[in-house]
Amino acid sequence: MLMRTDPFRELDRLTQQVFGNQARPAAMPMDAWREGDEFVVELDLPGVDPSTIDLDVERNVLTIGAERTSKIGDGKDVVAAERATGTFSRQLVLGDTLDTENVSASYEAGVLALRIPIREQAKPRKIEISSGDGKQMINA
Repeated sequence: MLMRTDPFRELDRLTQQVFGNQARPAAMPMDAWREGDEFVVELDLPGVDPSTIDLDVERNVLTIGAERTSKIGDGKDVVAAERATGTFSRQLVLGDTLDTENVSASYEAGVLALRIPIREQAKPRKIEISSGDGKQMINA
């Protein structure tokens, strides 16, 4: 059987693994959802020392930084080295409805979980409307 090889195909596959693409980013894949009165974000950071994780909020931009170091030292015979090492960062633009002063974070089993409360001003509330024959509650 004759097999045709494409030297650039393997390079393209390796590049997508290391740097990711739009459909699947290489570092810090995340899930985000609303849970009651909180906005929850979970980011995958396996193998990261928690002391290297850095969270900063400036205005409405949350910056997450982390560093993964290689356990492969000098003088070792490397068979495979596919896991990305180095410094990773990601920025999230948070809406005005979120309370960036009270962000809480936890790191467990390689997952960084952020909980961002929703501001009181952004929560639904009832407004009382008075009419000639009585009062009525309407959701706003």
